[in-house]
Amino acid sequence: MFTAPSNPESVFTYGAPALKFGTGASAEIGFDLGQYGVRRVLVVTDARVAATGSPARIAEQIAGYGIEAHVYDGVHVEPTDASLQAAIEHARASGPWDAFVAVGGGSAIDTAKAVNLLTTNPGTLMDYINVPVGGGRAPSEPLKPLVAVPTTTGTGSESTTICVLDVLELKVKTGISHARLRPVLAVVDPELTMTQPAGVTAAAGMDILCHALESYTARPYTSYERKKPQERVPYCGANPVADMWAEQALRLLARSLRAAVRDGGDAEARGRMAMAATFAGLGFGNAGVHIPHANAYPIAGRVRDFHPDGYPKDEPMVPHGMAVALSAPEAFRFTFEADPGRHLRAAELLAPDAERPSDLAGHLPSVLRALMRDIGIPNGIGGVGYGEQDVPALVEGAMKQQRLLATAPRPVGEEDVAAILTRSIALW
Repeated sequence: MFTAPSNPESVFTYGAPALKFGTGASAEIGFDLGQYGVRRVLVVTDARVAATGSPARIAEQIAGYGIEAHVYDGVHVEPTDASLQAAIEHARASGPWDAFVAVGGGSAIDTAKAVNLLTTNPGTLMDYINVPVGGGRAPSEPLKPLVAVPTTTGTGSESTTICVLDVLELKVKTGISHARLRPVLAVVDPELTMTQPAGVTAAAGMDILCHALESYTARPYTSYERKKPQERVPYCGANPVADMWAEQALRLLARSLRAAVRDGGDAEARGRMAMAATFAGLGFGNAGVHIPHANAYPIAGRVRDFHPDGYPKDEPMVPHGMAVALSAPEAFRFTFEADPGRHLRAAELLAPDAERPSDLAGHLPSVLRALMRDIGIPNGIGGVGYGEQDVPALVEGAMKQQRLLATAPRPVGEEDVAAILTRSIALW
C-alpha cells in the first residue's frame, strides 16, 4: 500500500457541466446557446451519426433561434492526432466560431474539445498532450462554450475534462486534460441513442461500468500529500460525491446493460443506460480512473487486425470501452487488497443475486466475466489479437499513462501490469 502522507490532503474538488436530461432535450439547444450570446456555431459530428439526420436536425433547430449553424462531419471514430488536426484546420479556415456543439459519441465530443482548445489558444496538439507523450501545457486563453450531445451511452465525455486520442507515429493512445475542456452544458437525450448497434452498446456499456468501478476503487483523496491551490487537478481521487454517482451508475447498469444489448428498442433500458453514463461521468470526471484505462490505451493503440461488430470496417480498431474491459477483471483482482469491502460492495451492486465465492478477491472479476460473456465482449486481450509476445510492448504503453496509474489504490509497477495483462490473454 501507499506510505501514509506526512501532511494528508483534506480537500477534494468537484466540477460538472450544466445538465439537461430527457427525451426531447436536444430540441432546446438553440435556446440554450442563445443564453450565451452565440451567433455562429460549428456542429461537430461523424459521418455515421450524420447519416441518422440528428446533427442536421439539431443545426436546423439552432438556426431557428437566429444562430448560424454549420455541420462538420469529418470526425474519426477513435480520434487520432491526424484526424484532430484536420478538424482543427477546418474550424480555423471556416471560423471564427462563437461556440461548438458536439453531436455523437466520445469521438465527436473529444474532437470538439480539441477544436475548441486549438482555435482559442496558441500552439500545437503535442504542446497540450499529457506528459510524457506531449508537453502538458495548460491553456492560456479562455475557451468558447461547448455543448455536448451524446448519441452513445458510454464515454461520459460530456461530463469530463479529458480529450482522448491516438498518436499514430508512437502507436499510443493518450489524452489532453484540463478543467477548461469540460463542456459548459451536457444535453443527454436518450432518444438519440436508439440507433446505437448492439456491439457499440456493449462496448460503450463496459466503458460506463469501468468508469464507475475505477472511480469507486480509486485511491482516496485523503491518501495524497496536501496540494497547493495551483497544484490541484481534475482527478483528485475517490471522494464522497464521486462515490455517490458511481454507486448509482452500478445500480442502473445492473438493471439495463444486458437488456439494452439484447434489445436496442427497449426505451426503458436505453434511458437507464443514458442516466448511468451521465452518473458515471460525473463521478470519474472528478475521482479519476486507473489501471483498466491505462491498459486500454496501448491495447487500442497497437491494434493490428481486429474489426468489432457495429463499427466501421474500413480499418482495424479496438473500441475504447472494449479495450478498457479486456483487462478489468484481473486489474480489480490486483486492487482488491487495497479495500476489500469496497470491491465486494461494487460486485453486489452490479450483481445483487450473485453468491460470494470463497475466493473473495475473485468475486468482482467473476461478476465482470459473466457480464462480458453475456454481452459479447471478447475473451480477453487474446480475443482481439494479442499474445504473450505482445505483453512487453503493451506494458510500455500502459506505463506511459502515469496520470491514470497515480490514481490506482495500490502502487503499480511494470511487473504488476505485465502480470495483469498476461492473465488477461484469456479470461475464461
